Amino acid sequence: MAGLDSSGHAGEEMGLHTEPLKGRDIKTMFSLENEGGYAYAFAPDVDFNKRGSVDCQDKEATEINNEIRDLIKSGHGTIVLENPGAKHSIIVGILHRMNFIVNGSLGYFGCGLLDGPMVRISGRVGWSFAENMMAGVCVVEKNAGSTFGAAIRGGDLVCKGSVGSRTGIDQKGGTILVGGDTGAFSGFMMQRGRMVVCGNAGKNLGDSMYDGTIFIGGEIQDLGVDAVPAELTDLDKAWLTRKLTQYEMMPDKGVDHFTKIVAGKQLWSYDNLEPSEKKLVL
Repeated sequence: MAGLDSSGHAGEEMGLHTEPLKGRDIKTMFSLENEGGYAYAFAPDVDFNKRGSVDCQDKEATEINNEIRDLIKSGHGTIVLENPGAKHSIIVGILHRMNFIVNGSLGYFGCGLLDGPMVRISGRVGWSFAENMMAGVCVVEKNAGSTFGAAIRGGDLVCKGSVGSRTGIDQKGGTILVGGDTGAFSGFMMQRGRMVVCGNAGKNLGDSMYDGTIFIGGEIQDLGVDAVPAELTDLDKAWLTRKLTQYEMMPDKGVDHFTKIVAGKQLWSYDNLEPSEKKLVL
């Protein structure tokens, strides 16, 4: 993983920059013998055609999650949750590919720490949905609370309705798609990845963002520190068209009206600035 560089690739034009990535070798965490690609060595063998269900009525979160894990251990690759009742901390820490269908709404901290599953939720979700998601797809058909996709690292996180404030706070990768509006401080301290909001954005959009790209289809109340407009390129339009079409979220007027927001990079060297220069940046 050391020294990865996007120089000379189309990704650089879309706002994916060239800082080196260093750290622990990802191969130490995964089994390289898995035919479908990288997978955790402890990932259970599941059959996507084997479907199980959990009735969440009158059950606590711990009991529901234990039933989910028992079904996974017995080889169920598709699990349906009935009567979820907006309970908190459901479907968390699932680290392999499988399907979840939620017929209803989830509460706070649903679908946190996922690495691979596909989740479809017919209702709403509460605060901090899909926090620290690493891979997979989560689709919410209605609205979501604040801190939607906090610290997300990968995968596609989709809300077809509107979301609260601080969407994608500390986003480190992946893609967040919102069909409606987003609240204040969305993209706060964003580090990588892309955020697409088809509606309006609240105050301080992209405040203190370090990298990454935000696309807004509606009005922006104001921009945060070091968030600046950028040119919407043909490559951006092609990617937006493909992504929004994939989730049936394409606006009637297409993608040409989207505003692109990136980091101004004034904060990259903030510690080296003189006191008078720091005041100008902030």
